[in-house]
Amino acid sequence: MSKKELLADEVAAIRAKLTSLIEGLNEQPLAPHRRRAVDGEIRRLISDLEAALSRIDPVALPTSVFDPSNPKIIGRFTALAMVAQPRYRLAGLGAFYGSGVYALYYTGGFPLYRSLSGSETPIYVGKAGPAMDGARTPREQGERLAARLNEHRKNIEKASTTLDVGDFDARFLVVQSGWERSAEDYLISLFRPIWNSEVDILYGLGKHGDSATTRANKRSPWDSVHPGRAWATATKEDARSEARIAADLAKHSESRPVFRTTSELLDAFLAELRQG
Repeated sequence: MSKKELLADEVAAIRAKLTSLIEGLNEQPLAPHRRRAVDGEIRRLISDLEAALSRIDPVALPTSVFDPSNPKIIGRFTALAMVAQPRYRLAGLGAFYGSGVYALYYTGGFPLYRSLSGSETPIYVGKAGPAMDGARTPREQGERLAARLNEHRKNIEKASTTLDVGDFDARFLVVQSGWERSAEDYLISLFRPIWNSEVDILYGLGKHGDSATTRANKRSPWDSVHPGRAWATATKEDARSEARIAADLAKHSESRPVFRTTSELLDAFLAELRQG
């Protein structure tokens, strides 16, 4: 029997087993935990079969298709445009029109942030939506970016025992209304900024305080490390110990690269766009 015939027989045997598997799955519903396990195995099998097809196809197949209409692609290029903007001192920002995305950068000597200080990796990124739906111009969008950045400035100023607002820079980009979310998502995915709640380490900068008499939440890690906001001081219990926060930061630093220069950052953007 030739090699070609052997391969055909093996494929036929796999098909027969798949048919038997499908019939078995249709006969009796699976418990939720068992269904999730089977689901994962089937998806891995599909991935393996697609990889096998790629190996036997003599014509190369690109690993991705560039789709300009994909919101993720738009978010990526919007994020790149934000990174291309100049850095401004957070303490010196005034009022300006526009909504969009922004990033905060640390340049000081606080020990926990030594690896980030002076780098192109932001400590926090965020977005500010327009003041009205469908806003077409920065004036219609309102002073949303400026208000959000100045809110952060005020919170940092309150934490003056550990932070100096003069050690913070900001970048921002006014974005057409509706596209700020996808840009923020990409920036968080790329940088994993340690102050963002999605990273789950030092969240709490953007949190607003409840009444001290009714507040039931634990103190956020940001407020534990950077005391100063009155409503957070009134809370008696920390969400996490400082030892836990320091350990989480150390683990994060080992697993995530810090972009020291804009060239390194640009290389990361370009690498994600390459096909094949």
